[in-house]
Amino acid sequence: MTMAGQTINDRLLAARHSLAGQGLAKSVCKATTEECIGPKKKHLDYLVHCTNEPNVSIPHLANLLIERSQNANWVVVYKSLITTHHLMAYGNERFMQYLASSNSTFNLSSFLDKGTVQDGGMGVPGGRMGYDMSPFIRRYAKYLNEKSLSYRAMAFDFCKVKRGKEEGSLRSMNAEKLLKTLPVLQAQLDALLEFDCQSNDLSNGVINMSFMLLFRDLIRLFACYNDGIINLLEKYFDMNKKHARDALDLYKKFLVRMDRVGEFLKVAENVGIDKGDIPDLTKAPSSLLDALEQHLATLEGRKVSAANTPTQSSSNQRNVKSAVSALSSTSSAFGTAAASSKFDTTNGIDEQLKAQVLAEEEAAMNQYKSKVSSPTSSGAAGASAALTNPFLSSPPAAQAGQPIVDLFGAASAQPAAAAAATKASDDLLQLGNPFADMFDASGGGAAAAGATGAALNANNLWMHNNGFNGASVSSAAATNAFVSDSNFSSVFGNTEPAGNAGDGTAKYDGGAGSSPFDWGATDDDGGAAQ
Repeated sequence: MTMAGQTINDRLLAARHSLAGQGLAKSVCKATTEECIGPKKKHLDYLVHCTNEPNVSIPHLANLLIERSQNANWVVVYKSLITTHHLMAYGNERFMQYLASSNSTFNLSSFLDKGTVQDGGMGVPGGRMGYDMSPFIRRYAKYLNEKSLSYRAMAFDFCKVKRGKEEGSLRSMNAEKLLKTLPVLQAQLDALLEFDCQSNDLSNGVINMSFMLLFRDLIRLFACYNDGIINLLEKYFDMNKKHARDALDLYKKFLVRMDRVGEFLKVAENVGIDKGDIPDLTKAPSSLLDALEQHLATLEGRKVSAANTPTQSSSNQRNVKSAVSALSSTSSAFGTAAASSKFDTTNGIDEQLKAQVLAEEEAAMNQYKSKVSSPTSSGAAGASAALTNPFLSSPPAAQAGQPIVDLFGAASAQPAAAAAATKASDDLLQLGNPFADMFDASGGGAAAAGATGAALNANNLWMHNNGFNGASVSSAAATNAFVSDSNFSSVFGNTEPAGNAGDGTAKYDGGAGSSPFDWGATDDDGGAAQ
């Protein structure tokens, strides 16, 4: 493995996919190279684009990433997990649906990269890194599996649901459904918090990128979690005994997770994330827990330290209101951080930077248009443009009167007398010259056009000495050397014998020994002429 640049294995694998025409596999290979940096943005953006294309197989893409996660190199495995997480967050929902519905999960619970250590890599840069990164790979894969399972159970992603008091999904959920939803959310949040890294563990670009993706998910998950707890507290005193018991247990777990979330945010602050981008945690008063326990004891009929008096009920209501107010401020802070696009790379570029670049490009284009004049304008610039631009130059005047030969146009009309004057020897096979009509100048009206057509006929090899001359050109027929009239008569007989008298017609004798080409002329009496 090399710490900088792609390895030979990466280049060979990419070349093999290129030769096989496997563009999607090549992109996955490029995103999960052995280079010890996070996946490049251009490869991630292309894969996100692929998830939105209807002709791209989502199962094939997911299986390619899962296959890369079975590699022995920790960098390849880690980058395949990061790429999968990125597609879950920014890709089409079809990708998430497939991972949730299929049994193809990341089976990395026992992953350990000992190759570099066993090969004596302790003294080289990154030799120990694979051994140290293996626990984080196992925890990261567990979180991605839990993220898929939560989508399978709820049919939505907690990181993408609406948040807030008015439109929040968990804020407006009924009590029974809320009690079933919060345990699923807690399980996903627990898997994220189990990543449990410290500032000194974030020592390379691969784990840093995974930490940023986890930080993004944590902000959104806890914002939903906080909304659900607020909704739970508002409905707590109206629940029955069973639901109140479950709700109290969920609230106690919430307090524990709030402390762990605070520790995660401290690590984020230590690694360089701006403190203004980290939301503040406001805890509920401790007196609220006592009020909840007393209410549950009352429902169960157990004896409590104080009787259930109107004074106690009003105190419980005040505790709930103060807790809801504190948690609402936390919900607002996390909601603002979750809505921020600073850590969101869906569009690939910041909107302000994008607007600035577009404005600069438009200004440069306007300046270019003002400097460059129109090619058809008068003056030296227009003349030079006309000389160099073949589409602006006009055709010479000498060529204006020249006829244009249209090989596909309709043939000109020929006089009926010319067609009747043809002899059998002029067109032996009745083929004619297909180009005779269009080169014939007899159909033209102007004398100049006729002269030009005659000149073209004189230089045309099709017009004479070829045996396929058209009958409409008399000059070509006169010089036809393919067959003479005497030769034609010797083969086919004389159709007009000299001894023919009156209006007799030629008749075949049919006698013995006679030739089928020997014809006799009948006289007026019907006798054969000898």
